Amino acid sequence: MTLKATPILDQLTLKQTQELHSLLLSNKTKLEQQLLDAKSATGIVILDQSSVGRVSRVDAMQQQSMAVSTRAIAEASLRKVIIALQRMARDDFGYCNQCDEPIQFKRLKVQPEASHCLKCQDQQESL
Repeated sequence: MTLKATPILDQLTLKQTQELHSLLLSNKTKLEQQLLDAKSATGIVILDQSSVGRVSRVDAMQQQSMAVSTRAIAEASLRKVIIALQRMARDDFGYCNQCDEPIQFKRLKVQPEASHCLKCQDQQESL
């Protein structure tokens, strides 16, 4: 994919676009690895009840539950990163999905997969 500066307020330079693209790719790689690592932790808990006590079984089930929750969060984050990369490829990256205003570079640098500007994000969270 060839990166070019997108027309975000004419403030997003080619260098900034490349930086955000690199961040997104790095996040994608980390999330994919996290999902691979978590695959075994989310499987069925099988314990030899003759050698493992009740507390250990409960602990194993709790760890599995936390792993399932962590996996779901990682999957949702990965979907957002992939969507951001797709939007970048379409030159539609960096605009709020709600108001179509540009998302500030500072926000994108912290959360490159952001799909809403701060104002719209705050409105959504207050509902």
